[in-house]
Amino acid sequence: MGESHHHDPLGRSEAYADELALAIELAHRAGQIQLDRYEHLEDIRAKGPRDVVTEVDHLCEALVMEAVQERYPADAFYAEEIGEVAAVGAKPGEPKPSRVWIVDPLDGTINYANGIPFFCISIALVANGTPVAGVVYDPTRDETFAGSIDGPSLRNGHQVHVGDKEQLEDAVATLAVGGRGTVRKRREALRKIRAHRSMGSASLTLAYVGCGRFDVYAQSAGLSAWDVAAAGLIAERAGARVTTLDGKPWFDLATPAKKWSCLAASPRHHATILELLS
Repeated sequence: MGESHHHDPLGRSEAYADELALAIELAHRAGQIQLDRYEHLEDIRAKGPRDVVTEVDHLCEALVMEAVQERYPADAFYAEEIGEVAAVGAKPGEPKPSRVWIVDPLDGTINYANGIPFFCISIALVANGTPVAGVVYDPTRDETFAGSIDGPSLRNGHQVHVGDKEQLEDAVATLAVGGRGTVRKRREALRKIRAHRSMGSASLTLAYVGCGRFDVYAQSAGLSAWDVAAAGLIAERAGARVTTLDGKPWFDLATPAKKWSCLAASPRHHATILELLS
């Protein structure tokens, strides 16, 4: 299936409109699975929170994977629980598909297992190594963050923009940075930024940068492709500057799982934060 061009009322032609629509639909269906079980967490907690989370993970992942393979059988699939899966009809030794769907079926698992309502599902399509469509869905607030490579960032269908506070001291930030030397730097950065929040879901926090709820999101390592693929695109299309913590391009599929880092901030403050933390 090739890329389809849709015209929206604002006159933009979006190459990945069909894929984005599918991702939104699947995110909503997966979110319903999460909510159904979340409402009954108390009853099933006896099984142990890990079992609950694993079950939800697998159900949501299977839902997305089956639907994507049915609709786009030539595409590959990459998710936290299962790793990389080749396209349905791929033969051994064939070149890798140029399109891969990257899914985090439940980001914020500790929150979820403990009844803290801050978790989401993240679905991204990457074409030739570049994220081209992304959805982050928060079922407890019924908020859908979506973006595509040639379109705006939307929250529940309305365009959003990165925040643009003039003073860094007014910024709200997540600074999840550790490692040799960075603890001191983080302390110095926190002196300049008064409000610090750690929410326990990388995708949702990064999506919040795109709509101005957070001004800065920084995490050194510990991230994987599925944490940032959708939300990084959403933040970027909303006007944020997104890079790794050493200022390089933020998305590179060659980076191993758990070794990704990310810095997203308004263009006004990105360079300052980068300098403070690097």
